[in-house]
Amino acid sequence: MEFNWFLLAGAAFFAGMVDAVVGGGGLIQIPVLLSQFPQTAIPTLFGTNKLSSLAGTASSLWRYARTVSIPWAVVLPATLAALLGAWLGAAVTAWLPREAMRPLVLVMMLAVALYTFWRKDFGHVEARALVPADRWRAALLGLVIGFYDGFFGPGTGSFLIFGFVRLFGMDFIRASASAKVINAATNVSAIAFFASHGPILWLVALVMAVCNLAGAQVGTALALRRGAGFVRQAFLLVVTVLIGKLAWDMLGG
Repeated sequence: MEFNWFLLAGAAFFAGMVDAVVGGGGLIQIPVLLSQFPQTAIPTLFGTNKLSSLAGTASSLWRYARTVSIPWAVVLPATLAALLGAWLGAAVTAWLPREAMRPLVLVMMLAVALYTFWRKDFGHVEARALVPADRWRAALLGLVIGFYDGFFGPGTGSFLIFGFVRLFGMDFIRASASAKVINAATNVSAIAFFASHGPILWLVALVMAVCNLAGAQVGTALALRRGAGFVRQAFLLVVTVLIGKLAWDMLGG
């Protein structure tokens, strides 16, 4: 089997860097894996991608946690609910076509981009303190986004960050750090699922994991150094790219 190690390593590094800031690393890694292993089963490639991403997500979370105070009162219930939601979402794929989600996700992404663009102060500073009722809102957010991640997936990190900023008044830095907790948990769940449905390319995953981890460290450092304004700009860029990809896929590109 012939493939380009430099392309895989470079894609993993860049994916880790982008994912550490605003999510969306899968938009980079998955197309490269599909192009390099066209004859390999999809569960194998998705499992390889998730294993690589987990390394970067975990290292990014570790670095964020040393600097940013993660609001566990809302993050923990959101994480537990997301695990349940991801399992339910994966189960639904057995009888509902994923393509049914694409137009809805495109509309949602457009709404997220427009709202973030027009609200210039959105996510720049902490807007309010958390209240006890936020635990239930967080659980609902985790359940919905987890279901989406298990069923369809693209833009999960971006939806999480937007949700944390919009619903709980976090700034983009704290929202990105909080999203990493849920991303790490759902990645572990996804790896278990894909590993049970096909062998993972362990050597490829290990090399990409190291590169993804290195990229995540660079991305996290950039986010912490440049602040919420930088993360907001990166968020808008990634959401715009995702909108373009979804529209292209819908048009049969």
